[in-house]
Amino acid sequence: MGKLVLTSFITLDGVHQAPGGPTEDPSGGFTQGGWSVPYGDDDFGRFVTEVFSDVGAFLLGRRTYDIFAGHWPRMTDPADPVATKLNSLPKYVASSSLTDPEWAGTTVIRGDLAEEVTAIKDKTRGEVQVHGSGALARSLLALDLVDTVHLLSFPVVLGAGRRLFADGGLPTAFRHTAARVTGAGVTIHTYDLAGRPEYGTYELPDAGA
Repeated sequence: MGKLVLTSFITLDGVHQAPGGPTEDPSGGFTQGGWSVPYGDDDFGRFVTEVFSDVGAFLLGRRTYDIFAGHWPRMTDPADPVATKLNSLPKYVASSSLTDPEWAGTTVIRGDLAEEVTAIKDKTRGEVQVHGSGALARSLLALDLVDTVHLLSFPVVLGAGRRLFADGGLPTAFRHTAARVTGAGVTIHTYDLAGRPEYGTYELPDAGA
């Protein structure tokens, strides 16, 4: 059974919207797209290559799928570790409106998300990877379907934009398993799902108790 691995880019104030370019996702009047690009150094590239070396299938939201499908099929260099995996491995896209995907290897899932994703994990050798796909990621987290999170925090504050961990999310505890910092200052933390949070207090006990 494959595990579900989420890789997300966020700013210091938690924004995940449109990291890759100004036209990637301007919804809601967002004008600061492309904020991750200045930090794409060799360390960042090595990490991405490592992540893609473990993939067995991709699970994407509709917006991210459209962005990927408009770019990666044109990347045909067999030495490109990202393009070769994206173009050759199964891709699942959660969408109620996509009917005829042109990107080879794409399957649209429309049924119960928990059942569909569990079935995908069961039949996949290697990781089922989610990249970006904020709305889908929040749904997967709410259903306890995410096994591992690679959270890349970029040293920038935007003050606006959609946040990955929005109000109303399912309280979830994670176990920190790895960390590194790129030369450009991106912190990369890896977390495994641990269950529900535990709580305590720093209050002093009542002296009269």
